[in-house]
Amino acid sequence: QVQLVESGGGLVQPGGSLRLSCAAPGRRFSVYGAVWYRQAPGKQREVVAKFTGSGITNYADSVKGRFTISRDNAGDTVYLQMNSLKPEDTAVYYCNRLLSPLTWGQGTQVTVSS
Repeated sequence: QVQLVESGGGLVQPGGSLRLSCAAPGRRFSVYGAVWYRQAPGKQREVVAKFTGSGITNYADSVKGRFTISRDNAGDTVYLQMNSLKPEDTAVYYCNRLLSPLTWGQGTQVTVSS
């Protein structure tokens, strides 16, 4: 089974930035779309950002204007640029295809703390 591999997380101070990556060679995010989720301790997994195969993007209200979802030209890697990070952005971040989801990866931990 093809597994999604998220990376780029870490510890960052409030106001800082991180760029997350999600790799799934040959899995054509450009066709199926992609979604970034996050799950904070004790909370349900929530959608952070997504794009459709036609390129329409959508963001959770809590991250609008701060986060940007994008993909590479090959459509194999999806990114989440996160700016102006806040402590409430602390969570494990996961990605998946919007349509025909794949097996979940391990996620990448993002911790925003001073």
